[in-house]
Amino acid sequence: MSETPKPGNFITQIIEKDNETGKYAGNVMTRFPPEPNGYLHIGHAKSICLNFGIAERFNGQCNLRFDDTNPEKESLEYINSIKKDVEWLGFEWAEEPKFASNYFDQLFDFAVELIKLGKAYVCKLTPDEMREYRGTLKEPGKNSPYRDTTPEENVALFMEMKKGKFADGEMVLRAKIDMASPNMNMRDPIIYRIRHMHHHQTGDKWCVYPMYDFTHCLSDAMESVTHSICTLEFQDHRPLYDWVLDTLKTAHPQQIEFARLNLNYTVTSKRKLKQLVDDGHVEGWDDPRMSTISGLRRRGYTARSIRNFCERIGVTRSDGIVDVGMLEHAVREDLDQGANRAMAVLNPIKVTLTNYLDDKEEIFTVNNHPKKTEAGTRQVPFSKNLFIDAADFAETPPKKWKRLTLGGAVRLRGGYVITCDEAIKDADGNVVELLCRYDENTLGVNPEGYKPKGVIHWVSAKHAVTAEVRLYDRLFNEAAPDAHHETKTFLDFINKESLVVLQNAKLEPSLEHAAKGTGFQFEREGYFCRDLVSDKLIFNRTVTLRDSWAKIEAKR
Repeated sequence: MSETPKPGNFITQIIEKDNETGKYAGNVMTRFPPEPNGYLHIGHAKSICLNFGIAERFNGQCNLRFDDTNPEKESLEYINSIKKDVEWLGFEWAEEPKFASNYFDQLFDFAVELIKLGKAYVCKLTPDEMREYRGTLKEPGKNSPYRDTTPEENVALFMEMKKGKFADGEMVLRAKIDMASPNMNMRDPIIYRIRHMHHHQTGDKWCVYPMYDFTHCLSDAMESVTHSICTLEFQDHRPLYDWVLDTLKTAHPQQIEFARLNLNYTVTSKRKLKQLVDDGHVEGWDDPRMSTISGLRRRGYTARSIRNFCERIGVTRSDGIVDVGMLEHAVREDLDQGANRAMAVLNPIKVTLTNYLDDKEEIFTVNNHPKKTEAGTRQVPFSKNLFIDAADFAETPPKKWKRLTLGGAVRLRGGYVITCDEAIKDADGNVVELLCRYDENTLGVNPEGYKPKGVIHWVSAKHAVTAEVRLYDRLFNEAAPDAHHETKTFLDFINKESLVVLQNAKLEPSLEHAAKGTGFQFEREGYFCRDLVSDKLIFNRTVTLRDSWAKIEAKR
Protein backbone atom coordinates (compact mmCIF):
# COMPACT_ATOMS: atom_id res chain seq x y z
CA MET A 1 0.00 0.00 0.00
CA SER A 2 1.41 3.38 -0.94
CA GLU A 3 1.67 6.08 1.69
CA THR A 4 -0.86 8.90 1.72
CA PRO A 5 0.84 11.99 0.22
CA LYS A 6 1.83 14.47 2.90
CA PRO A 7 0.14 17.87 2.73
CA GLY A 8 2.06 20.57 0.93
CA ASN A 9 2.88 24.14 1.85
CA PHE A 10 3.61 27.41 0.11
CA ILE A 11 7.13 26.22 -0.81
CA THR A 12 5.92 23.00 -2.41
CA GLN A 13 3.34 25.08 -4.30
CA ILE A 14 6.13 27.28 -5.68
CA ILE A 15 8.10 24.21 -6.75
CA GLU A 16 5.06 22.59 -8.35
CA LYS A 17 4.50 25.77 -10.38
CA ASP A 18 8.18 25.81 -11.37
CA ASN A 19 7.89 22.21 -12.53
CA GLU A 20 4.77 23.02 -14.53
CA THR A 21 6.55 25.83 -16.37
CA GLY A 22 9.72 23.78 -16.86
CA LYS A 23 11.80 26.38 -15.01
CA TYR A 24 14.21 23.77 -13.67
CA ALA A 25 13.30 20.87 -15.95
CA GLY A 26 11.87 19.05 -12.93
CA ASN A 27 15.29 18.47 -11.36
CA VAL A 28 14.67 19.75 -7.86
CA MET A 29 17.84 20.31 -5.85
CA THR A 30 17.89 21.55 -2.26
CA ARG A 31 20.59 21.76 0.38
CA PHE A 32 20.97 21.86 4.14
CA PRO A 33 23.88 24.24 4.89
CA PRO A 34 24.73 24.22 8.62
CA GLU A 35 27.60 26.22 10.07
CA PRO A 36 29.87 23.78 11.97
CA ASN A 37 30.16 26.13 14.96
CA GLY A 38 27.91 24.22 17.37
CA TYR A 39 25.52 21.31 17.69
CA LEU A 40 22.23 21.29 15.80
CA HIS A 41 19.08 22.17 17.74
CA ILE A 42 15.36 21.55 17.32
CA GLY A 43 15.08 24.54 14.98
CA HIS A 44 17.56 22.90 12.63
CA ALA A 45 15.42 19.75 12.73
CA LYS A 46 12.62 21.71 11.07
CA SER A 47 14.99 22.86 8.32
CA ILE A 48 16.40 19.35 7.87
CA CYS A 49 12.93 17.84 7.54
CA LEU A 50 11.91 20.59 5.12
CA ASN A 51 14.93 20.46 2.80
CA PHE A 52 15.36 16.71 2.72
CA GLY A 53 11.59 16.21 2.68
CA ILE A 54 11.16 18.42 -0.38
CA ALA A 55 13.88 16.51 -2.21
CA GLU A 56 12.10 13.24 -1.40
CA ARG A 57 8.70 14.62 -2.39
CA PHE A 58 9.90 15.69 -5.83
CA ASN A 59 12.33 12.80 -6.42
CA GLY A 60 15.15 15.29 -6.30
CA GLN A 61 18.38 15.61 -4.36
CA CYS A 62 19.43 17.32 -1.15
CA ASN A 63 23.06 18.15 -0.40
CA LEU A 64 24.57 18.39 3.05
CA ARG A 65 26.92 21.35 2.77
CA PHE A 66 28.93 22.77 5.64
CA ASP A 67 29.25 26.55 5.59
CA ASP A 68 32.79 26.52 6.94
CA THR A 69 33.96 30.06 6.21
CA ASN A 70 34.92 31.00 9.78
CA PRO A 71 37.60 28.64 11.14
CA GLU A 72 37.77 30.63 14.37
CA LYS A 73 34.54 29.06 15.62
CA GLU A 74 34.40 25.74 13.75
CA SER A 75 35.61 22.25 14.57
CA LEU A 76 35.54 18.63 13.41
CA GLU A 77 33.55 17.79 16.56
CA TYR A 78 30.69 19.93 15.30
CA ILE A 79 30.95 18.49 11.77
CA ASN A 80 30.72 14.92 13.04
CA SER A 81 27.83 15.73 15.37
CA ILE A 82 25.87 17.32 12.51
CA LYS A 83 26.35 14.28 10.28
CA LYS A 84 25.18 12.03 13.10
CA ASP A 85 22.09 14.12 13.78
CA VAL A 86 20.98 14.23 10.13
CA GLU A 87 21.43 10.46 9.78
CA TRP A 88 19.66 9.79 13.07
CA LEU A 89 16.65 11.80 11.91
CA GLY A 90 16.41 9.36 9.01
CA PHE A 91 17.77 11.36 6.07
CA GLU A 92 20.51 10.66 3.54
CA TRP A 93 22.38 13.37 1.69
CA ALA A 94 23.35 13.05 -1.93
CA GLU A 95 26.93 12.08 -2.72
CA GLU A 96 29.64 13.00 -0.18
CA PRO A 97 29.11 15.83 2.33
CA LYS A 98 30.13 19.10 0.76
CA PHE A 99 31.99 22.04 2.25
CA ALA A 100 32.02 25.68 1.25
CA SER A 101 35.79 25.35 1.61
CA ASN A 102 35.71 22.98 -1.39
CA TYR A 103 35.00 26.07 -3.45
CA PHE A 104 37.53 28.50 -1.98
CA ASP A 105 39.57 28.60 -5.21
CA GLN A 106 36.50 29.30 -7.35
CA LEU A 107 35.16 31.83 -4.86
CA PHE A 108 38.46 33.70 -4.91
CA ASP A 109 38.33 33.78 -8.71
CA PHE A 110 34.76 35.08 -8.59
CA ALA A 111 35.91 37.84 -6.24
CA VAL A 112 38.70 38.80 -8.66
CA GLU A 113 36.14 38.87 -11.47
CA LEU A 114 33.98 41.28 -9.45
CA ILE A 115 37.00 43.52 -8.93
CA LYS A 116 37.79 43.53 -12.65
CA LEU A 117 34.14 44.41 -13.38
CA GLY A 118 34.51 47.42 -11.09
CA LYS A 119 32.05 45.84 -8.66
CA ALA A 120 34.38 45.24 -5.71
CA TYR A 121 37.24 47.08 -4.01
CA VAL A 122 39.74 46.72 -1.20
CA CYS A 123 38.86 48.97 1.74
CA LYS A 124 41.24 50.05 4.50
CA LEU A 125 38.70 51.70 6.78
CA THR A 126 38.85 50.55 10.39
CA PRO A 127 35.79 48.74 11.76
CA ASP A 128 34.75 51.89 13.67
CA GLU A 129 35.17 54.05 10.57
CA MET A 130 33.20 51.55 8.51
CA ARG A 131 30.32 51.68 10.97
CA GLU A 132 30.36 55.46 10.80
CA TYR A 133 30.39 55.49 6.99
CA ARG A 134 27.61 52.92 6.80
CA GLY A 135 24.91 55.31 7.95
CA THR A 136 21.70 54.41 9.74
CA LEU A 137 18.24 53.18 8.86
CA LYS A 138 17.21 56.82 8.48
CA GLU A 139 20.38 58.24 6.92
CA PRO A 140 22.29 57.02 3.85
CA GLY A 141 25.87 55.90 4.15
CA LYS A 142 28.95 57.62 2.74
CA ASN A 143 31.27 56.24 0.11
CA SER A 144 34.55 54.87 1.37
CA PRO A 145 37.58 56.94 0.28
CA TYR A 146 38.91 53.71 -1.26
CA ARG A 147 35.77 53.06 -3.31
CA ASP A 148 37.12 54.49 -6.57
CA THR A 149 40.50 52.77 -6.52
CA THR A 150 41.17 51.28 -9.97
CA PRO A 151 40.45 47.62 -10.63
CA GLU A 152 44.13 47.03 -11.30
CA GLU A 153 45.13 48.41 -7.89
CA ASN A 154 42.41 46.42 -6.17
CA VAL A 155 43.41 43.16 -7.85
CA ALA A 156 47.03 43.73 -6.77
CA LEU A 157 45.98 44.47 -3.16
CA PHE A 158 43.66 41.48 -3.06
CA MET A 159 46.46 39.21 -4.25
CA GLU A 160 48.70 40.57 -1.49
CA MET A 161 45.93 39.92 1.03
CA LYS A 162 45.88 36.31 -0.17
CA LYS A 163 49.66 36.04 0.25
CA GLY A 164 49.38 37.04 3.91
CA LYS A 165 51.08 40.45 3.67
CA PHE A 166 48.52 42.18 5.88
CA ALA A 167 47.32 41.67 9.42
CA ASP A 168 43.85 40.54 10.43
CA GLY A 169 41.43 43.44 10.07
CA GLU A 170 43.89 45.67 8.23
CA MET A 171 41.75 45.63 5.10
CA VAL A 172 38.75 43.88 3.57
CA LEU A 173 37.23 43.33 0.16
CA ARG A 174 33.84 44.98 -0.29
CA ALA A 175 31.22 44.70 -3.01
CA LYS A 176 30.49 48.03 -4.71
CA ILE A 177 26.71 48.35 -4.72
CA ASP A 178 24.90 51.37 -3.22
CA MET A 179 25.75 53.21 -0.01
CA ALA A 180 22.37 54.97 -0.15
CA SER A 181 20.32 51.77 -0.38
CA PRO A 182 17.49 51.53 2.16
CA ASN A 183 18.61 47.89 2.62
CA MET A 184 21.66 48.01 4.89
CA ASN A 185 22.88 44.71 3.43
CA MET A 186 23.42 46.43 0.08
CA ARG A 187 25.65 49.20 1.41
CA ASP A 188 28.92 47.87 0.04
CA PRO A 189 28.97 44.71 2.17
CA ILE A 190 32.22 42.96 3.08
CA ILE A 191 32.74 39.84 0.98
CA TYR A 192 36.27 38.85 2.08
CA ARG A 193 38.25 39.37 5.29
CA ILE A 194 41.70 38.43 6.54
CA ARG A 195 42.01 35.58 9.06
CA HIS A 196 45.44 34.10 9.74
CA MET A 197 44.04 30.88 11.12
CA HIS A 198 44.33 27.15 10.54
CA HIS A 199 41.26 25.72 8.80
CA HIS A 200 39.97 22.25 9.65
CA GLN A 201 39.61 21.34 5.97
CA THR A 202 42.14 23.46 4.04
CA GLY A 203 44.88 23.71 6.67
CA ASP A 204 47.04 26.83 6.26
CA LYS A 205 46.44 27.36 2.56
CA TRP A 206 44.26 30.41 3.07
CA CYS A 207 44.47 33.54 5.18
CA VAL A 208 41.55 35.27 3.46
CA TYR A 209 38.07 33.84 3.89
CA PRO A 210 34.81 34.73 2.11
CA MET A 211 31.78 36.00 3.99
CA TYR A 212 28.58 33.96 4.23
CA ASP A 213 26.46 36.10 1.89
CA PHE A 214 29.07 35.85 -0.86
CA THR A 215 29.76 32.15 -0.30
CA HIS A 216 26.23 30.90 0.09
CA CYS A 217 24.72 32.03 -3.19
CA LEU A 218 27.72 30.98 -5.30
CA SER A 219 27.92 27.59 -3.59
CA ASP A 220 24.23 27.10 -4.40
CA ALA A 221 24.91 28.04 -8.03
CA MET A 222 27.92 25.73 -8.37
CA GLU A 223 25.93 22.82 -6.93
CA SER A 224 22.99 23.45 -9.29
CA VAL A 225 20.65 24.06 -6.36
CA THR A 226 17.23 25.04 -7.64
CA HIS A 227 15.53 26.19 -4.44
CA SER A 228 17.64 27.71 -1.67
CA ILE A 229 15.37 27.56 1.36
CA CYS A 230 16.29 29.87 4.25
CA THR A 231 14.68 31.25 7.38
CA LEU A 232 13.04 34.66 7.44
CA GLU A 233 16.06 36.52 8.82
CA PHE A 234 17.67 36.05 5.38
CA GLN A 235 14.83 37.79 3.56
CA ASP A 236 16.67 41.13 3.66
CA HIS A 237 19.77 39.35 2.35
CA ARG A 238 18.00 38.08 -0.76
CA PRO A 239 18.72 41.24 -2.82
CA LEU A 240 22.44 40.67 -2.18
CA TYR A 241 22.05 36.95 -3.05
CA ASP A 242 20.48 37.98 -6.36
CA TRP A 243 22.97 40.81 -7.01
CA VAL A 244 26.03 38.56 -6.72
CA LEU A 245 24.60 35.91 -9.05
CA ASP A 246 23.26 38.42 -11.58
CA THR A 247 26.48 40.43 -11.63
CA LEU A 248 28.60 37.33 -12.18
CA LYS A 249 26.03 35.87 -14.62
CA THR A 250 26.02 32.44 -13.00
CA ALA A 251 23.18 29.97 -12.57
CA HIS A 252 20.52 31.54 -10.37
CA PRO A 253 18.82 29.40 -7.69
CA GLN A 254 15.64 30.77 -6.16
CA GLN A 255 15.91 31.79 -2.50
CA ILE A 256 12.72 31.19 -0.52
CA GLU A 257 12.28 32.17 3.12
CA PHE A 258 10.13 30.49 5.76
CA ALA A 259 9.48 31.15 9.44
CA ARG A 260 12.00 29.58 11.79
CA LEU A 261 10.88 27.44 14.71
CA ASN A 262 10.42 29.40 17.93
CA LEU A 263 9.57 27.29 20.99
CA ASN A 264 8.52 28.68 24.34
CA TYR A 265 10.50 27.70 27.46
CA THR A 266 13.46 27.14 25.13
CA VAL A 267 16.48 28.90 23.67
CA THR A 268 17.84 27.94 20.25
CA SER A 269 20.53 30.56 19.80
CA LYS A 270 23.82 28.73 19.21
CA ARG A 271 25.62 31.46 21.12
CA LYS A 272 23.38 31.00 24.14
CA LEU A 273 23.50 27.22 23.95
CA LYS A 274 27.29 27.42 23.86
CA GLN A 275 27.22 29.74 26.86
CA LEU A 276 25.16 27.20 28.80
CA VAL A 277 27.82 24.59 28.03
CA ASP A 278 30.88 26.78 28.57
CA ASP A 279 29.61 28.22 31.86
CA GLY A 280 28.73 24.79 33.25
CA HIS A 281 24.98 25.29 33.55
CA VAL A 282 24.56 21.95 31.73
CA GLU A 283 26.80 18.91 31.35
CA GLY A 284 27.45 19.43 27.64
CA TRP A 285 25.85 19.88 24.24
CA ASP A 286 24.06 16.54 24.69
CA ASP A 287 22.69 17.31 28.15
CA PRO A 288 19.11 15.98 28.05
CA ARG A 289 17.78 19.41 29.05
CA MET A 290 19.27 21.07 25.99
CA SER A 291 17.24 21.85 22.87
CA THR A 292 19.95 20.23 20.75
CA ILE A 293 19.07 17.19 18.67
CA SER A 294 21.75 15.22 20.53
CA GLY A 295 20.28 16.32 23.86
CA LEU A 296 16.78 15.29 22.82
CA ARG A 297 18.13 11.95 21.58
CA ARG A 298 19.90 11.29 24.89
CA ARG A 299 16.75 12.24 26.77
CA GLY A 300 14.82 9.57 24.88
CA TYR A 301 13.11 11.47 22.09
CA THR A 302 12.69 9.39 18.97
CA ALA A 303 13.56 10.55 15.48
CA ARG A 304 10.00 9.79 14.40
CA SER A 305 8.52 11.97 17.14
CA ILE A 306 10.65 14.92 16.04
CA ARG A 307 9.77 14.42 12.37
CA ASN A 308 6.08 14.18 13.27
CA PHE A 309 6.35 17.36 15.32
CA CYS A 310 8.02 19.24 12.47
CA GLU A 311 5.33 18.09 10.07
CA ARG A 312 2.49 19.14 12.38
CA ILE A 313 3.74 22.67 13.06
CA GLY A 314 3.83 23.27 9.32
CA VAL A 315 5.75 25.73 7.16
CA THR A 316 4.60 29.34 6.96
CA ARG A 317 5.89 32.80 6.10
CA SER A 318 4.87 34.29 9.46
CA ASP A 319 6.87 34.10 12.67
CA GLY A 320 5.11 32.66 15.68
CA ILE A 321 5.67 30.83 18.94
CA VAL A 322 5.07 27.08 19.14
CA ASP A 323 4.13 25.60 22.50
CA VAL A 324 6.83 23.16 23.62
CA GLY A 325 3.93 21.03 24.83
CA MET A 326 3.39 20.08 21.18
CA LEU A 327 6.87 18.59 21.06
CA GLU A 328 6.27 16.74 24.32
CA HIS A 329 2.93 15.48 23.00
CA ALA A 330 4.65 14.15 19.88
CA VAL A 331 7.08 12.03 21.87
CA ARG A 332 4.35 10.83 24.29
CA GLU A 333 2.26 9.74 21.33
CA ASP A 334 5.15 7.90 19.70
CA LEU A 335 6.38 6.22 22.87
CA ASP A 336 2.85 5.22 23.86
CA GLN A 337 2.81 3.11 20.71
CA GLY A 338 6.41 1.98 20.63
CA ALA A 339 7.76 1.74 24.19
CA ASN A 340 7.43 -1.44 26.23
CA ARG A 341 6.12 -1.17 29.77
CA ALA A 342 8.09 -1.91 32.92
CA MET A 343 7.79 -1.30 36.66
CA ALA A 344 10.15 1.00 38.53
CA VAL A 345 9.74 2.34 42.06
CA LEU A 346 11.44 5.74 42.17
CA ASN A 347 11.01 6.53 45.88
CA PRO A 348 10.81 3.10 47.50
CA ILE A 349 9.12 2.14 50.73
CA LYS A 350 9.23 -1.45 51.96
CA VAL A 351 6.13 -3.65 52.03
CA THR A 352 6.08 -6.93 53.93
CA LEU A 353 3.31 -9.44 53.19
CA THR A 354 2.81 -10.94 56.62
CA ASN A 355 0.80 -13.94 55.41
CA TYR A 356 3.12 -14.83 52.52
CA LEU A 357 5.62 -17.66 53.10
CA ASP A 358 9.17 -16.48 53.73
CA ASP A 359 10.81 -18.66 51.12
CA LYS A 360 8.03 -18.61 48.56
CA GLU A 361 8.54 -17.01 45.15
CA GLU A 362 6.26 -16.71 42.14
CA ILE A 363 6.78 -15.63 38.57
CA PHE A 364 4.08 -13.56 36.91
CA THR A 365 3.86 -13.37 33.14
CA VAL A 366 2.90 -9.86 32.04
CA ASN A 367 2.47 -8.21 28.66
CA ASN A 368 5.22 -5.90 27.49
CA HIS A 369 2.64 -3.63 25.87
CA PRO A 370 -1.09 -3.47 26.63
CA LYS A 371 -2.04 -2.69 23.02
CA LYS A 372 0.46 -4.81 21.09
CA THR A 373 0.46 -8.57 21.54
CA GLU A 374 3.39 -8.76 19.13
CA ALA A 375 5.52 -7.01 21.78
CA GLY A 376 5.47 -10.28 23.72
CA THR A 377 5.61 -10.89 27.46
CA ARG A 378 8.16 -10.85 30.26
CA GLN A 379 8.63 -12.63 33.57
CA VAL A 380 8.23 -10.57 36.76
CA PRO A 381 9.23 -12.19 40.09
CA PHE A 382 7.10 -11.85 43.23
CA SER A 383 8.07 -12.50 46.85
CA LYS A 384 7.22 -11.74 50.50
CA ASN A 385 9.02 -8.37 50.54
CA LEU A 386 8.18 -5.72 47.98
CA PHE A 387 8.87 -2.07 47.23
CA ILE A 388 6.13 0.39 46.38
CA ASP A 389 6.44 4.12 45.83
CA ALA A 390 6.18 6.24 48.97
CA ALA A 391 3.69 8.47 47.14
CA ASP A 392 1.30 5.52 46.87
CA PHE A 393 0.64 5.40 50.64
CA ALA A 394 -1.08 7.91 52.91
CA GLU A 395 -2.02 7.53 56.57
CA THR A 396 -4.58 10.29 56.22
CA PRO A 397 -5.65 10.14 52.60
CA PRO A 398 -7.32 13.05 50.80
CA LYS A 399 -10.71 12.71 49.17
CA LYS A 400 -10.92 10.39 46.17
CA TRP A 401 -7.66 8.68 47.18
CA LYS A 402 -7.05 5.77 44.82
CA ARG A 403 -3.99 4.24 46.44
CA LEU A 404 -2.97 2.45 49.64
CA THR A 405 -3.92 3.52 53.15
CA LEU A 406 -4.32 1.87 56.56
CA GLY A 407 -7.13 -0.63 56.31
CA GLY A 408 -7.42 -0.05 52.58
CA ALA A 409 -6.86 -2.44 49.71
CA VAL A 410 -5.20 -1.99 46.34
CA ARG A 411 -4.26 -4.28 43.50
CA LEU A 412 -0.61 -4.76 42.66
CA ARG A 413 -0.17 -4.34 38.90
CA GLY A 414 -0.35 -7.83 37.36
CA GLY A 415 -0.53 -9.44 40.81
CA TYR A 416 -2.59 -9.83 43.96
CA VAL A 417 -4.81 -7.49 45.95
CA ILE A 418 -3.19 -6.45 49.24
CA THR A 419 -4.58 -4.77 52.37
CA CYS A 420 -2.48 -2.59 54.67
CA ASP A 421 -2.68 -3.38 58.39
CA GLU A 422 0.13 -1.36 59.94
CA ALA A 423 2.64 1.38 59.17
CA ILE A 424 6.02 1.14 60.92
CA LYS A 425 7.82 4.44 61.55
CA ASP A 426 11.35 5.45 62.41
CA ALA A 427 12.39 7.71 65.31
CA ASP A 428 11.52 10.80 63.26
CA GLY A 429 8.01 9.60 62.53
CA ASN A 430 8.67 8.66 58.90
CA VAL A 431 6.94 5.57 57.55
CA VAL A 432 9.64 3.05 56.66
CA GLU A 433 7.67 -0.16 56.25
CA LEU A 434 4.11 -1.28 55.62
CA LEU A 435 2.77 -4.55 56.96
CA CYS A 436 0.16 -5.90 54.58
CA ARG A 437 -1.80 -9.05 53.81
CA TYR A 438 -2.25 -10.48 50.34
CA ASP A 439 -5.41 -12.19 49.13
CA GLU A 440 -4.31 -15.40 47.47
CA ASN A 441 -7.62 -15.70 45.62
CA THR A 442 -7.22 -12.46 43.67
CA LEU A 443 -4.56 -13.29 41.09
CA GLY A 444 -6.24 -12.29 37.84
CA VAL A 445 -9.71 -12.12 39.42
CA ASN A 446 -11.61 -9.58 41.52
CA PRO A 447 -11.91 -10.15 45.26
CA GLU A 448 -15.22 -11.17 46.80
CA GLY A 449 -16.95 -8.91 49.32
CA TYR A 450 -14.71 -5.86 48.95
CA LYS A 451 -13.27 -3.61 46.25
CA PRO A 452 -9.67 -2.39 45.95
CA LYS A 453 -9.30 1.38 45.61
CA GLY A 454 -6.80 1.36 42.77
CA VAL A 455 -3.85 -0.27 41.06
CA ILE A 456 -0.24 0.49 42.02
CA HIS A 457 3.12 -0.67 40.67
CA TRP A 458 5.73 -2.56 42.68
CA VAL A 459 8.91 -4.61 42.48
CA SER A 460 10.09 -7.62 44.43
CA ALA A 461 12.69 -6.46 46.98
CA LYS A 462 14.68 -9.66 46.64
CA HIS A 463 14.96 -9.35 42.87
CA ALA A 464 15.01 -5.57 42.47
CA VAL A 465 17.78 -3.81 40.57
CA THR A 466 19.03 -0.54 42.04
CA ALA A 467 19.51 2.24 39.51
CA GLU A 468 20.00 5.97 39.23
CA VAL A 469 17.02 7.78 37.75
CA ARG A 470 17.30 11.32 36.48
CA LEU A 471 14.10 13.32 36.41
CA TYR A 472 14.58 15.90 33.68
CA ASP A 473 12.23 18.80 33.21
CA ARG A 474 12.21 22.00 31.17
CA LEU A 475 15.46 23.92 31.48
CA PHE A 476 13.71 27.28 31.82
CA ASN A 477 10.74 28.31 33.94
CA GLU A 478 9.98 31.38 31.83
CA ALA A 479 8.04 31.08 28.58
CA ALA A 480 10.32 33.56 26.78
CA PRO A 481 13.70 33.24 28.53
CA ASP A 482 15.65 34.99 25.78
CA ALA A 483 13.21 37.86 25.27
CA HIS A 484 14.29 41.34 26.34
CA HIS A 485 14.13 41.66 30.11
CA GLU A 486 15.28 44.94 31.63
CA THR A 487 17.35 43.56 34.49
CA LYS A 488 17.68 39.84 33.71
CA THR A 489 19.27 37.54 31.15
CA PHE A 490 18.09 34.15 29.99
CA LEU A 491 20.36 32.56 32.61
CA ASP A 492 18.21 34.07 35.37
CA PHE A 493 15.32 31.86 34.26
CA ILE A 494 17.06 28.50 34.55
CA ASN A 495 14.72 26.08 36.28
CA LYS A 496 16.54 24.85 39.39
CA GLU A 497 14.30 21.76 39.38
CA SER A 498 15.18 20.87 35.79
CA LEU A 499 17.19 17.90 37.07
CA VAL A 500 16.42 15.81 40.13
CA VAL A 501 18.64 12.76 40.65
CA LEU A 502 17.28 9.70 42.47
CA GLN A 503 20.07 7.35 43.52
CA ASN A 504 18.04 4.49 45.01
CA ALA A 505 15.33 3.67 42.52
CA LYS A 506 14.25 0.01 42.50
CA LEU A 507 13.59 -1.55 39.11
CA GLU A 508 12.21 -4.87 37.99
CA PRO A 509 15.08 -7.19 36.93
CA SER A 510 14.17 -7.16 33.23
CA LEU A 511 15.56 -3.60 33.03
CA GLU A 512 19.05 -4.54 34.23
CA HIS A 513 20.33 -5.34 30.77
CA ALA A 514 18.32 -2.81 28.76
CA ALA A 515 20.31 -1.51 25.80
CA LYS A 516 21.51 2.07 25.90
CA GLY A 517 18.96 4.42 24.40
CA THR A 518 16.06 1.98 24.79
CA GLY A 519 12.85 3.68 25.89
CA PHE A 520 10.24 2.36 28.31
CA GLN A 521 7.08 3.51 29.94
CA PHE A 522 7.61 3.12 33.65
CA GLU A 523 4.11 2.24 34.81
CA ARG A 524 2.33 5.30 36.21
CA GLU A 525 5.55 7.35 36.22
CA GLY A 526 6.34 8.44 32.68
CA TYR A 527 8.60 7.59 29.77
CA PHE A 528 12.25 6.85 30.48
CA CYS A 529 15.26 5.63 28.52
CA ARG A 530 18.57 4.00 29.39
CA ASP A 531 21.23 6.71 29.21
CA LEU A 532 23.22 6.65 25.98
CA VAL A 533 26.52 7.75 27.49
CA SER A 534 27.05 6.18 30.91
CA ASP A 535 27.97 2.53 31.45
CA LYS A 536 26.17 2.69 34.79
CA LEU A 537 22.52 1.73 35.03
CA ILE A 538 20.98 5.19 34.60
CA PHE A 539 17.54 6.01 33.25
CA ASN A 540 16.58 9.47 32.03
CA ARG A 541 13.01 10.70 32.15
CA THR A 542 11.99 11.64 28.65
CA VAL A 543 8.60 13.09 29.51
CA THR A 544 5.87 12.67 32.08
CA LEU A 545 2.69 10.78 31.25
CA ARG A 546 0.70 14.00 31.28
CA ASP A 547 1.49 17.66 30.82
CA SER A 548 2.06 18.80 34.40
CA TRP A 549 3.17 22.25 33.20
CA ALA A 550 -0.31 23.05 31.94
CA LYS A 551 -1.55 22.81 35.53
CA ILE A 552 1.30 24.98 36.78
CA GLU A 553 0.59 27.66 34.19
CA ALA A 554 -3.12 27.60 35.01
CA LYS A 555 -2.33 28.45 38.64
CA ARG A 556 -0.17 31.45 37.77
